[in-house]
Amino acid sequence: MNRKQDTRDPERISHAEEPLKARITAVHKDRFNFICSAGEGQATLKTSNYYLGDQDFPTTGDQVLLHYDPDGCSQILETLPRKTYFSRRNPNLSRGEQAVAANFDYVFIIQSLNQDFNEQRLERYLTIAWQSGAMPVVLLSKADLCEDLESYLNRAKQCAMGVPLHPVSAKTGQGLDELQEYLQPGKTIVFLGSSGVGKSSLVNALAGQERMKTKRIRDEDGKGRHTTTHRELIQLPQGAMVIDTPGMRELGIWDAESGLDEAFQDVESLLGTCKFHDCTHTAEPGCAIKEALAKGTLSPERWNSYCKLEKEIAYAQKKDLHLKKKKEKQISKYLRKHYK
Repeated sequence: MNRKQDTRDPERISHAEEPLKARITAVHKDRFNFICSAGEGQATLKTSNYYLGDQDFPTTGDQVLLHYDPDGCSQILETLPRKTYFSRRNPNLSRGEQAVAANFDYVFIIQSLNQDFNEQRLERYLTIAWQSGAMPVVLLSKADLCEDLESYLNRAKQCAMGVPLHPVSAKTGQGLDELQEYLQPGKTIVFLGSSGVGKSSLVNALAGQERMKTKRIRDEDGKGRHTTTHRELIQLPQGAMVIDTPGMRELGIWDAESGLDEAFQDVESLLGTCKFHDCTHTAEPGCAIKEALAKGTLSPERWNSYCKLEKEIAYAQKKDLHLKKKKEKQISKYLRKHYK
């Protein structure tokens, strides 16, 4: 029997209904999949709360309050406070920040053990992961294809100081047992990595079934195509939940000042120990950074990565302030016109 089409305006759903708490499981443009005590469904946003108010637009993993409609499209009223949050600079620069995932306990940063391995990208992911408030864990995928594992481990350790490292293989099962300590009931893990590193294959291996589509990487350069097209919350048999994300080769940093401090603790420990408090680390005598570079205790690549990310964060903060002022003007203009 076909369900009768719901023709009601979501904005007019009765406000006498008691709002339900729900969790967002997937985002599709202006539609949101959710799960709550009453079941699953799709919802749209209450326009006045989100487009004219100061509510954070929901992302995968968010807890929200909604008016549940079992026969049609529910309506999201409010995004509840997040315990952890991961975002990036929106590829559309005019829109500023883009939400990626929320309310997770661990960030699995995946780097493949082939020619796609990249220290600078790993440092970038670590900065974002630390900023989110969750615990980063580095997974070195496709370990069954690596002939020089020790070399890759040493390279990763130089970037991921104090962060757990796990060589894994979705094909052979290598290292997957070691991940069970993170996959506890009630815990949520977000998977981050560029296209072709094997995120979807790992999700399938941990789930014990094919939950995500996979594609072969290109033989000529070891790089892959996007197989995950949206962020989705998936429950594993162990009771843990994972958020698989589309491959993001370019991960523009939006706000990650404290994350930078955590990811580059070796650099941060040197800053402030120079002879002059306003040292630019270029030509001044008694510069701790220059001394560490000369001794080899700090690599030029590591220092350059830090400087690049620091500049990017400063730009993002300036851009964020500009966009907030722009939104305030738009809301003020709308209200003046409305009340007039």
